[in-house]
Amino acid sequence: MPSEDLDLPAESWQWPESTWRGHVDSVRAGRRLTPDRWPGGARVAVALSFDSDHETIPLRDGETSPGRLAQGEYGARAGAPRILDLLARYSVPTTFFMPAVSALLHPEEARSYTRDGHELAVHGWIHERNMLLGRDDERELTARALDTLTTLTGQRPVGIRTPSWDFSESTLDIMLDLGFAYDSSLMADDEPYEIVAHGRPTGLVEIPVDWIRDDAPYFTMDRYGSVRPHSRPRDVGEIWRDEFDAAYRDGGVFQLTLHPHVIGHRSRLVVLRELLDHIGSHRDVWFATHAQLCDAARTCLDDTTSPSSPAPDAPEHP
Repeated sequence: MPSEDLDLPAESWQWPESTWRGHVDSVRAGRRLTPDRWPGGARVAVALSFDSDHETIPLRDGETSPGRLAQGEYGARAGAPRILDLLARYSVPTTFFMPAVSALLHPEEARSYTRDGHELAVHGWIHERNMLLGRDDERELTARALDTLTTLTGQRPVGIRTPSWDFSESTLDIMLDLGFAYDSSLMADDEPYEIVAHGRPTGLVEIPVDWIRDDAPYFTMDRYGSVRPHSRPRDVGEIWRDEFDAAYRDGGVFQLTLHPHVIGHRSRLVVLRELLDHIGSHRDVWFATHAQLCDAARTCLDDTTSPSSPAPDAPEHP
């Protein structure tokens, strides 16, 4: 935040141009990173992801009741195994973003992701709200999470998704300092792009997300609040199929964010299976982890040097 913001008027309409422009320019979308063709000559890239939050959502908020923790445990006990079985059946590689506390609670699950050919990426320490943290605390938790996943799996993650799907004033600098190749938390485009900070390209690839392509807004339930599931699973499946069809027409990316404790229920997993059938009915589809997508997107940059390790080509859908 610019230094003059310390004495800002309370109303944003009273801010000088240098202030509101400074906020807008601090983290911005740069060049779109969409090659003419994806690896193998594919027309569209499909990047599925799962946020394995499990018990960290209630733990983050200090909620320790067995009932709330059991909702998260469902993701590890029932949801994740079903998801892994489905992905194996379709030979689809994906990315699992996992808070470090989830990985410590379920270390064999974390190892199974990479053992089965999927990517494991950083998703905070305890699904903390990074927007509320000071710089030192945010950096320490991000670094601790990175080290924890590396120790558990023997592979250093190259990607990150902030638990809050947002950046604090320090987040971008922390990502660059810790050497991440890509982020997947922002929403400035449908396609991957390079993040620009104050007008300067950073070399960090953004693989954008959106609440439209996330299961939580459609299916989340809070017994004591106003949040209630309001969507039939197959209605949501129709939205996601339309999103894929548009990406296919554009020659772009279809990215999807799911949660084992949400999509992993029987009636909802049917929708994911039907979505995979729909995608598989199209030719020239490249299923990729987010790290593989990042590497492909980097070919659009003048400097294609990437801190990530070379990844094998993703298998095609049968």
